[in-house]
Amino acid sequence: MLTYKAAYQTVEDGWVMAQALDFPGAVTQGKDLDDAREMLQSALVDLAEVLIDQGKPLPKPDPSVSDPDAEIEEPIYLLLEAASQVKVVPVRTAG
Repeated sequence: MLTYKAAYQTVEDGWVMAQALDFPGAVTQGKDLDDAREMLQSALVDLAEVLIDQGKPLPKPDPSVSDPDAEIEEPIYLLLEAASQVKVVPVRTAG
């Protein structure tokens, strides 16, 4: 399990912007804090899966990162499990 830092800030019309400060690209918003938390969780998993599929490393968590404009900062935990799908690729022989 990796622990990143989530930050939340209220923006226009009461919507809440959410971002994982130490996971580039993990930015989203929700209609309230609970919705923003759910959206950020989903975004974090999606981004992590894309990086893994591309053979790229996940960003290293940085507990020292902070956003002075954030109203709330809290840990967000990323737990990835191995998939239960297997793809068999046939071996082609010359001849």
